[in-house]
Amino acid sequence: MRLGDLFDRAPAAAADVPVAALAYDDRRVTPGTVYFCVRGLRHDGHAFAASAVERGAVALVVDHDLDLDVPQVRVDDVRAAMAPAAAALAGDPTARLRTVGVTGTNGKTTTAFVLRGLLEAAGHRTGLLGTVTQIVAGEARDAGRTTPEAVDLQPAFAAMLDGGDDGCVMEVSSHALALGRADAIHWAAAIFTNLTRDHLDFHPDMEDYFRAKARLLDAARDVPRIVDVDDSYGARLAREHPDALTVALDSPDARFRAVDVRTGLHGSTFVVDGRTLGTPLTGRYNVRNALQAYVCAVALGVGEADAAAALAQVGRVPGRLEPVAAGQPFAVLVDYAHTPDSLRNVVAAARGVAAAQDPPGRVLLLFGCGGDRDRGKRPRMGEIAARDADVAVLTSDNPRSEPPEAILDEVEAGMVGAVADVERIADRADAIDRIIALARPGDVVVLAGKGHEQGQIVGDRTIPFDDVDEARRALAAAGWEATGA
Repeated sequence: MRLGDLFDRAPAAAADVPVAALAYDDRRVTPGTVYFCVRGLRHDGHAFAASAVERGAVALVVDHDLDLDVPQVRVDDVRAAMAPAAAALAGDPTARLRTVGVTGTNGKTTTAFVLRGLLEAAGHRTGLLGTVTQIVAGEARDAGRTTPEAVDLQPAFAAMLDGGDDGCVMEVSSHALALGRADAIHWAAAIFTNLTRDHLDFHPDMEDYFRAKARLLDAARDVPRIVDVDDSYGARLAREHPDALTVALDSPDARFRAVDVRTGLHGSTFVVDGRTLGTPLTGRYNVRNALQAYVCAVALGVGEADAAAALAQVGRVPGRLEPVAAGQPFAVLVDYAHTPDSLRNVVAAARGVAAAQDPPGRVLLLFGCGGDRDRGKRPRMGEIAARDADVAVLTSDNPRSEPPEAILDEVEAGMVGAVADVERIADRADAIDRIIALARPGDVVVLAGKGHEQGQIVGDRTIPFDDVDEARRALAAAGWEATGA
């Protein structure tokens, strides 16, 4: 494709320059690449333009002229120019690839996994882009970011089409929406799960966070939009989009309401419009995720009976209430919960399982908070753990550049008047050993915060660490023979 085909503002003399690729990182520039000089949070891409030219960049996208002998496309916002150019170079794949976006603080991954399963069961080969993994043309790839940058995202869509996919379900983060990564996508449907406190290290306040999330529904006009109106921000979105398909467990005003909800360790059932639905997922919050996926699948043309049958078969999601079984007489569940709301939901689900034991068991919760992230949620998560669990073990999540003990101090500050028995062990492996040792028959042990993650970020290093593997190791050390999840 020519430079002039990608940019209206391309210099006339350079309009016929052939373009092979796009990049915003000078280290990824190869001959034939257009380099975007993006202004980031820490670095200005203009400073690396000379390096990009040395590596073979045939043109630069800039917001001011640079003293370099290479064609330059001057725009007001370099980042905003990336998505339209990426879509054009890739052949505008989402014009043919039925693409569904799922956004919200919690539930994106599970909802996306379930929806993809329903579409696949109905005969629609569907790709997946999200936090846990990417599936492109049936092949799994490492996920990286929840929502890739546009120059990576659009080629992934094109690869799906080339590989035989006819659709894609993708998680759409607030960062991606705010930074324009998801611009230039033709949406076939959109789902809003909920909005609770998170990412306030990036967004200045909750209103900014909400408006970023709302951009997905604003962009997905004239297609099915599914909104959970039990969530106050969801109810607000529904008022802004009165034709949205509203779902709920509690609100009587929802178009699709799940009633007679029953949930346990081995799954959940609920009734929608007189039809009983079942899912292997545990917890009321997962019923919400399953409901959203079901309504979206039906809105996209999957028959209700087919969607219901598939919903009962869609498997668990890695790191989302993932059980670890080694023959022990208590449950061990690994979950990604790392926000106040998600932690509350996971503990509530564990409480339901523990209460169903005879005699009722306890909830033992291990969790931490990430370093270099929103500090305001730390005492809130401590408060939830101290109030809702029977035993709480504070430990490290991904401390990054912060001292682990300082993070735990801020978490513990919210645990004044704790009901739970509280211990703090900064080393996560040691903490897992301890909480497994404390478990009694009928208890439910929840290892929260890291879920599917395969490493722990300490300083500038990522150390291999998997909560599922560590739980199996701890169970084996306690005398239980690991048999897998």
